[in-house]
Amino acid sequence: MTSANPESPPSTPPLWPYCGHDATQEHPYGCHGIRVPGHTTCLAHLDEADCDAYLANLAPGADIDHRSTPFTADLLARLLDALRDPTTEQPRIGSARFDGASFTGPARFDEATFTHVASFDGATFTRAASFDRVTFAGLAAFNQTTFTYSAWFDGATFAGAAAFGRATFTGAAHFRVASFTDAVQFPGATFTRDVAFTAARFEAAQWLGPLVCGGAVKLDHAAFEMPVTIMIAARELSVRRTRWAPSVALRLRYAEVDLAGAVMEHPVTVAGEPVPFTGPGEVSLSEEVLAGRDAGVRVRNISGVDAAHLALTDVDLSECRFVGAVHLDQLRMDGRTTFARPPIGWHRRGLMPLRWSRRRALAEEHHWRAATVRQPAPGREPSAHEWQPGPHHPDLSPTPGPETLAALYRQLRKALEDGKNEPGAADFYYGECEMRHHDRTGTPWAERALLTTYWAVSGYGLRASRALASLAAAMIVTVAVMMLWGLPTQAPKLETTGRQVAAGQTLTLTTGTPDPVNPTGPWVERITTERFEKALRVMINSVIFRSSGQDLTTAGTYTEMTSRLAEPVLLGLAVLAVRSRVKR
Repeated sequence: MTSANPESPPSTPPLWPYCGHDATQEHPYGCHGIRVPGHTTCLAHLDEADCDAYLANLAPGADIDHRSTPFTADLLARLLDALRDPTTEQPRIGSARFDGASFTGPARFDEATFTHVASFDGATFTRAASFDRVTFAGLAAFNQTTFTYSAWFDGATFAGAAAFGRATFTGAAHFRVASFTDAVQFPGATFTRDVAFTAARFEAAQWLGPLVCGGAVKLDHAAFEMPVTIMIAARELSVRRTRWAPSVALRLRYAEVDLAGAVMEHPVTVAGEPVPFTGPGEVSLSEEVLAGRDAGVRVRNISGVDAAHLALTDVDLSECRFVGAVHLDQLRMDGRTTFARPPIGWHRRGLMPLRWSRRRALAEEHHWRAATVRQPAPGREPSAHEWQPGPHHPDLSPTPGPETLAALYRQLRKALEDGKNEPGAADFYYGECEMRHHDRTGTPWAERALLTTYWAVSGYGLRASRALASLAAAMIVTVAVMMLWGLPTQAPKLETTGRQVAAGQTLTLTTGTPDPVNPTGPWVERITTERFEKALRVMINSVIFRSSGQDLTTAGTYTEMTSRLAEPVLLGLAVLAVRSRVKR
């Protein structure tokens, strides 16, 4: 009968009675397939009559042992037909040993039932392997199994432990709607493409991984009933609407994480791992399928999440969407958690050319600002000098406006303050004020005017350089006004006046100070060293709320009063701005 041999037979004999078919000088042991009882060859190399006789003697629920046997699609179909239960019309198998077997054609075990152990350790599937709706009543062992093509376990039931240690999936792997009643083990497993656990149910899994995936790991709508630690190095991790009844720790590398709508009843931690995971034997897992990518973790979406149960550690939030999340003020952010930054370079605010203030910003602010200005030409990526537009996807909500963004900044500021991250909280206060300033519907014009002034003189009380520059400008103006109009031409002198009376009468004298005389003449004559020194003394005293004691003109008096009010405030804003950057 037609057979298929393994591509590279092992160079050592197996521990069981083996077939030895097609032995050569190069491969002296030939086929390693275990012999069929009562015969000297494996199932693949039996003659047609003996094969028919063997299959005819099988009954549903029988134990089978075909270790290292090469299977074609036809031979496997004949074996499963022999084990088909007439009641259900589906294969029913007792203990099954397919360790080291090779399947060169499509391997279809759909809807089969393994009533005891099903072992495929070291097996090779060179075409599609389909285990859809299969029931594994006992241990399902796929350790070091190689799936060269797609592998399908949709709707499979794993009543016993499921072991996929160091398994290799070159094609896509599907475990959608699968049910794992016992332990689930994927230590050292490698997926070259996507693996989907969509709507799968994990009732007793305490560990998932560590595994490496060159594509996306999809756990959307999955349910975890026990506390679990998930260790994944993947290009993407999607846990949209995943339900975690107990606590969970997501330890990740490389991944872009989508948590939208995830249901969290207990603490959930998402943390970036700095070093590669180790598999069985404490050997570091190969991450070749992810070569060239940044090993950092990027959280892209937490919309619809109750953030009171969420903790983020060492992750990148520069492209994360927060709109729709609740209890953001209770979100935990630890370690090196990064956010987006405004564009670099210059922009105009009115007629003033300014640089964008360096601060932490939300991705949603980028999206809103990009939507309100001229977009880049189609097909051109925005540069670092531009706000980054948001993704265009039908599942995403419209770009939020300034009122919504102000609320986001306010809640996240509270979260950072509770985490003792004062510099980060200061940046989010800046963002909140910016959004309130741009909110033309929810913020009254008078408040927006006040915010504009607050921004211009001190960067909302958070930019020490701007506050000091405003203070310096105010001091220069004070000195200039004093020199030109505030100081009299000459210091007033005391004058005593009276009337001449006859001898013996009482003489009455009146002493007074005349009003200061406003300076006159060309301005250049008023700029002298003496007048500068007096103006400087007036200005310095005004910064610390002190009166200079200097005789001033009417203009100088009002200038001093104004400077005694404004300049100490600007000095205080500069001190507060410095404190917001160094406080812990």
